[in-house]
Amino acid sequence: MKLNNSISDVRGIQVGQAQDDEALTGCTVILCRKGAVAGVDVRGGAPGTRETDLLNPVNLVEKVHAVVLAGGSAFGLEAASGVMRYLEDNKIGFNTGAAKVPIVPSAILYDLNLGRADVRPDSAMGYQAAASASSNAPVEGNVGAGTGASVGKMFGPSLSMKAGVGTASMDIGSGVVVGALVAVNAWGDVVDPQTNGIIAGLRSGKVGPLRVGRKEDYFANTLAILRSRVGRGILSLASRANTVIGVVATDAKLTKAQATKVAQMAQDGVARTIRPAHTMFDGDVIFALSTGTKKADVSTVGAFAAEVMVEAIVRAVKMATTAGGLPVLNR
Repeated sequence: MKLNNSISDVRGIQVGQAQDDEALTGCTVILCRKGAVAGVDVRGGAPGTRETDLLNPVNLVEKVHAVVLAGGSAFGLEAASGVMRYLEDNKIGFNTGAAKVPIVPSAILYDLNLGRADVRPDSAMGYQAAASASSNAPVEGNVGAGTGASVGKMFGPSLSMKAGVGTASMDIGSGVVVGALVAVNAWGDVVDPQTNGIIAGLRSGKVGPLRVGRKEDYFANTLAILRSRVGRGILSLASRANTVIGVVATDAKLTKAQATKVAQMAQDGVARTIRPAHTMFDGDVIFALSTGTKKADVSTVGAFAAEVMVEAIVRAVKMATTAGGLPVLNR
């Protein structure tokens, strides 16, 4: 099977996106029309979520029908209502007898400080994104939930850089596919694990604000600043406009407990590429979906979920384009 290096390579997964390019906000829908066993790992200190409690393995519902990633802070959770409406229109949902109720967990990121704060993903945008969902490789960069995403925000937007949505996939053996899609809006810096160098994040301000590059003096290095007197003093004023949200999916057969473990292991990919990750200023949330019946060891699936998450995060930076006055990585 030829892969397109996207989460939609996983059988049963479709992706739809919608955004407002002027307001710099949007939403991304990962659609599972036949349902997918799901788990979640919420690790950031400032999460914004919907329907994550039902993913606890002790609770009743086994499968979800979509996951929504959205900008707009808590306002953006409304986009999930539009996805529910689309699924209901298509007679997709958990059969309660009286009605089919679509199960649609969601997580949001904060992008209100870029573009327009009074325009957020709403029910209409969620419906539009769901209606556009397909098995084609999704567009990356400034689209969907990544439209207003940025990174390196210790000092707010003035020294940050643009990021966006990224996706990746791989065949992990025996025809089992693992894929990831992520919207990168981190407080910290993005590091390429291949080089251990920062590729996007807090800028030093020593060069022009629209200068694009990776020279030694270009990045301030958030971890280094944290060790300084300036860093310790700025934490009380630190930007809350952050969060990395994403989904990993596989066509391996997983239980809810196993899907939860895969979501936990996929967070290792976040920790390897975001420095620092899972801070009190981030609401980092990763969902895991299982759509198939193929046999695979859960530890193996989780290990490679972290690998594809790493690649998806790096791609979210590499595919971003300048917006809101923020520079991007020199590709």
